[in-house]
Amino acid sequence: MAVLLREVIGDVLRDARTSQGRTLREVSDTARVSLGYLSEVERGRKEASSELLGAICTALDVQLSRVLTDAGEKMADRERMARLTSVPPADNVIDVATKVVIPQPVAMAVA
Repeated sequence: MAVLLREVIGDVLRDARTSQGRTLREVSDTARVSLGYLSEVERGRKEASSELLGAICTALDVQLSRVLTDAGEKMADRERMARLTSVPPADNVIDVATKVVIPQPVAMAVA
């Protein structure tokens, strides 16, 4: 499964907020973002605009560039782990469940 940027950014924002011991309500009030929407962003369910990310970062007193850098590093780690744990498809191997239907030859009329 692909790693989604919105999920990684949400993780970084949640980590920043919880490390400060702040609640979603405190940050949402300061950032002037609805509590529900901030929660969705942190859970990676919503893709935040750059303006919204800027407001959240200001409320958290964290630079947006730091959030993006941390997210990029986390994303690279997750992609690396996904590559290491994925099984590459075997070449030229037909799965035993695959059924192949070969049509009967048909006589063709020649004019």
